[in-house]
Amino acid sequence: MLELDLSADIQALRLTYGDIREVIDVDTLRSDIARLSEEAGAPDLWDDTERAQKVTSALSHRQSALARVEGIGSRLDDLEVLVGLANEMGDEESAVEARVELNALTEIINQLEVQTLMDGEYDERSAIITIRSGAGGDDATDFAEMLMRMYLRWAERHKYPVKVLDTSYAEGAGIKSATFEIDAPYAFGTVSVEAGTHRLARISPFGSADKRQTSFAAVEVIPLMEEATEVDIPESDIRVDVFRSSGPGGQSVNTTDSAVRLTHLPTGIVVSMQNEKSQIQNRAAAMRVLQTRLLLLQKEEEAAKKKELAGNITASWGDQMRSYFLYGQQLVKDLRTGHESGNPAAVFDGDLDGFISAGIRWRKRKDED
Repeated sequence: MLELDLSADIQALRLTYGDIREVIDVDTLRSDIARLSEEAGAPDLWDDTERAQKVTSALSHRQSALARVEGIGSRLDDLEVLVGLANEMGDEESAVEARVELNALTEIINQLEVQTLMDGEYDERSAIITIRSGAGGDDATDFAEMLMRMYLRWAERHKYPVKVLDTSYAEGAGIKSATFEIDAPYAFGTVSVEAGTHRLARISPFGSADKRQTSFAAVEVIPLMEEATEVDIPESDIRVDVFRSSGPGGQSVNTTDSAVRLTHLPTGIVVSMQNEKSQIQNRAAAMRVLQTRLLLLQKEEEAAKKKELAGNITASWGDQMRSYFLYGQQLVKDLRTGHESGNPAAVFDGDLDGFISAGIRWRKRKDED
């Protein structure tokens, strides 16, 4: 006779789920949704397009967060019913289904638990990711494009909206750089642990000697911040260059000079945008990213000064944070957390949750030390 006992596992999940609900504060989430719904229903909402977009985006994010939390509770209830039916009917098929659902819920709850560890100032915001190729020639530009696809596939797996803001294609393979936005709750807190230098070691597909090639790419992650508009940038501090948007190999995809490159002269920060159709839209998008970077730079300098005064200056990130080995032993290894995967193909296809969860837990421990 079939006897499926998952009660201890389900009870453990319910305890973790209860802690998560308390940290997320479901009651506050509901009151925020009620308030934002009232604002979204105002007849004059779209008289101010920028404010309307902020309200509807905030409402959508909170509704998604509440639906996810409440959905877990419903699935736990359904799982207990399924276990009861499997035992009552002696149904092996239902028992298999129950075990599969238990594993799925365990993964979902673990991911949500990791989210509760994100309490940084900007962690709940959307993220802007920039990838730049480093040393390594064609292998490096190809690697940069592999990383871009990896993050886009990761976002696609989670159904996170993505907007590519700028792509600079290399003359040979891959890309010199790319900037894209992931619009989801806690996107910055989640993906910011991916910031740093990534290293790829493989037999180069671009060389003729079949020698191992090491190449590098840098990943930068910044939060999307509305208050960055408070950063005042004098026009005399900015050099503006306009050019035609282009595709791979320099093929023109736009017959007008709509792409914009902003250079902040005092700091040397450069921001390019070419996703939008008009020069005005690209300049506005580039200015928003530039203001965000300057605001973060200002805060980093203030934090560094405080650490210096306290006599405790420690680097939080090393120059190299992850290595990808595509020759001999197939391996992806995070050098900070020790987390690794023997399936690089899956990682490059967006299977990043294990690395990201380990990174968030590692960061939390570092902050508590």
